[in-house]
Amino acid sequence: MNNIVNGNINSIEAMTDAVLKSTKQTSKKNEYSGPSFKEIFNSKASIDSVISNSSIGQVKFSKHANQRLEERDINLSDEQLNRLEEGTQKAISKGIKESLVLVDNLAFIVNTTNKTVVTAMDSQSNEENVYTNIDGAVVI
Repeated sequence: MNNIVNGNINSIEAMTDAVLKSTKQTSKKNEYSGPSFKEIFNSKASIDSVISNSSIGQVKFSKHANQRLEERDINLSDEQLNRLEEGTQKAISKGIKESLVLVDNLAFIVNTTNKTVVTAMDSQSNEENVYTNIDGAVVI
């Protein structure tokens, strides 16, 4: 067991020591010194709280929807707008992409991906009560 390898190591013990020393030096070079996952996770706010506390979560109205609101003399109260946003959030949580959101006697087609009202109508404007190209409905 006392063989000489390349003239440097003359025992198994010396070889073991050399390998262990090399391993310790290599592992120190690869250590991560930044914050832990738990620290990063605890420092981040949930996505729902970020959206609800910013204008990012608010429903937008397309040009077409704004024209329909004006043509049909539809004026939304703050309470109705809040309910429309609530209905949009419910549709998003259920995975609906194109949603019919009913608020009082008003109907809105909302693209939930963009949080954009595509069109709006009241009960007098939609005599047929037929809504197409939606994949879900929310009654608020």
